[in-house]
Amino acid sequence: MCSLSQSPSPVDTTTDLCHCPLCMEKFRQRPELRVNTFISEMAAQLKKLAPVEATPFTPGQAQTTTLAKSGEVPCDVCTDTKLVSIKSCLVCLASYCETHLEPHQRVASFKKHKLIDPVENLEDRVCKKHERPLELFCRSDQMCVCQFCTETDHKTHKTVPIEEEYRERKTQMRKTKGKVQEMIQERLLKVKEIKHAVELSKRDVKREIADSVEVFTAMVRCIEKSQAELIEVVEGKLKAAERRAEGLIEELEQEITELKRGSTELEQLSDIEDHLPLLHSSPSLCTTLPHTKNWSEICVHSSVGVGTLGRVLSQLEETLGKEMKNVCVADLKKIQQYAVDVTLDPDTAYAKLILSKDRKQVRYGDKKQNLPANPERFDYHTRVLGKDGFSSGRFYYEVQVKGRTSWGLGMARESINRKGVNLLSLANGYWALGLENGDEYEVFTGFYVPLTLREKPQKVGVFVDYEEGQVSFYNVEARSHIYSFTGCTFTERLHPLFSTGYHPSNTTPLIISPIKSG
Repeated sequence: MCSLSQSPSPVDTTTDLCHCPLCMEKFRQRPELRVNTFISEMAAQLKKLAPVEATPFTPGQAQTTTLAKSGEVPCDVCTDTKLVSIKSCLVCLASYCETHLEPHQRVASFKKHKLIDPVENLEDRVCKKHERPLELFCRSDQMCVCQFCTETDHKTHKTVPIEEEYRERKTQMRKTKGKVQEMIQERLLKVKEIKHAVELSKRDVKREIADSVEVFTAMVRCIEKSQAELIEVVEGKLKAAERRAEGLIEELEQEITELKRGSTELEQLSDIEDHLPLLHSSPSLCTTLPHTKNWSEICVHSSVGVGTLGRVLSQLEETLGKEMKNVCVADLKKIQQYAVDVTLDPDTAYAKLILSKDRKQVRYGDKKQNLPANPERFDYHTRVLGKDGFSSGRFYYEVQVKGRTSWGLGMARESINRKGVNLLSLANGYWALGLENGDEYEVFTGFYVPLTLREKPQKVGVFVDYEEGQVSFYNVEARSHIYSFTGCTFTERLHPLFSTGYHPSNTTPLIISPIKSG
């Protein structure tokens, strides 16, 4: 046979004929193998050329070829001195230098061979089953195959020339490389953004620390001043009390001296036995008490500082309240920078709630509306959620509650139960507070937690720091802090929560207000 291989030739499944994989000649019966004239001729040509390359180079000889270096593919035909290959043959499974490649460029049968740039391990480029070059690529099985594979195991598969798949892969790789470069640039920008944010955070923290130190220093000075004033007032009162006591004691001692003198005179008169001298003495000594002060109305209090501490603490509380309000004003101004645009989600609204067209207002109505009973809708409680949820960062919104006798505001987990009785509580996924019965403010934790507020809020601000696990409420117009949930763990999206209560007389709507900073 003229095949390079002596392995069985593929069988034509349509005619059941054997054929030669090289010349494609068909045989009804498998012939006996003969000398492969193709290889025989090739071997003869190589034998003629091989001794030439076996001669070592001598100094001064003109060198027209290059010796194979480490990492380069050597010629498989060179014997002693291996020259560098310039081509590899996928039919011969050998690599050739310029001299030994000459038959492939001259002999007609060799010219049909598949030549590629020199590579090592040529056996990996030959089909293990058919011992033919892997010239095709099966896209169905994502593997390289030979021509005979497409007639057997991969007969119905989509195959393309390796060069075509290579070009397509290279194109895909260029596109992927471009996308990867875009991803790298995006991430480099993100790194830059994060570093910039860290620098801003450092500056903010330094400023925050400086402001905090200034505030606390002022508070400490205020406390120390109040303490000094208290001590001065109490000590002043003590000294005044001591001076008064000393005056009273001195006056009492003078009266005691006078009384003792009178007592001595009476004692002397009482010892007289003669009637006449006793009667001639002053009648007043016998019948009248000496003139003295009525000491029953005079009292000296031991507690000279009674009421002073309370008064000083009251003044201190007033001063600290002013300082705290200044701090809250500055804090609220910073928080308002995280304002977001909140709109109501009609798909979550209880059927008796009436939403404005711009979805910025909600109030309680008398009649249930004919609305779809979708899973997101509250079917028992008078609640509605904000349309957009938040799963990271900081955000802030304000709601006008003026004129209402009941309301509830805060945040809710996206997965909260919307059906049936579901009280506002931490366990049920709510962080909220509100007003009930006109004057009862309460934090909805699941337990009764009343709130005592100095001023009735007209507008409430809600601030969330997702990463810090914080939900805070502010009296916007009073510029004061109402309450904060801290140490919370958020694991899903949070939605703004609005509750109107069930009072039909409560016709004033809850209004999501635009933020007016400053």
